[in-house]
Amino acid sequence: MAITNWKFIDTHELCARENMEFDKSLLELGEPTFRLYTWKENSFTLGRSQKKENVEKFGNDWARRETGGGLLLHGCDISYSITIPTKLLGNKNVKESYEYLCSFLLHFYKKLGLHVEYAKDINLELNKSFFCQEGFEPYDIICDGKKIGGNAQRRTKTTILQHGSIPLKIDTREHAGYSLEEFGVNLSPKKIKDLLRQSFVELF
Repeated sequence: MAITNWKFIDTHELCARENMEFDKSLLELGEPTFRLYTWKENSFTLGRSQKKENVEKFGNDWARRETGGGLLLHGCDISYSITIPTKLLGNKNVKESYEYLCSFLLHFYKKLGLHVEYAKDINLELNKSFFCQEGFEPYDIICDGKKIGGNAQRRTKTTILQHGSIPLKIDTREHAGYSLEEFGVNLSPKKIKDLLRQSFVELF
């Protein structure tokens, strides 16, 4: 389904609270929007309902996401968010909407020369974890058995917010997971954003 009136937003190195407030405002606005954004170093987010337990060692720059999931470290990654009125997805159920909205990511990784799959499509045990990068959810992005990107959704009666993270550089903090750098991809954040936007436009 082609949607021709997408709004594109590019924001740079906001703190965790500012980034999550921005996504929340887009969810409340409810217009078809594709946003790319980066984070200040050593920031992190927690899932909407996640307990804040022993996270002080990760610093003070943190916020809660509108979506669920575990603790996710930021500062070496690029994130995206998509907001779209539910009615524009027709009668797609939750799983089908994930598959549809994540499809541009598979297209993006293909441009990088990487073979990626959804966790649900390979022989991986799906499991939740306190740390996002250590668990496997159905629409996580897997390359050579390693998770290199995750995605989450929040649905209201009228709107879907989906956002996710693409780790670019090695993050030396514990529980950071894998990055594109570890797969031989060393592109600037601007180039990665350009490829993400191009992939989104080509599919949607």
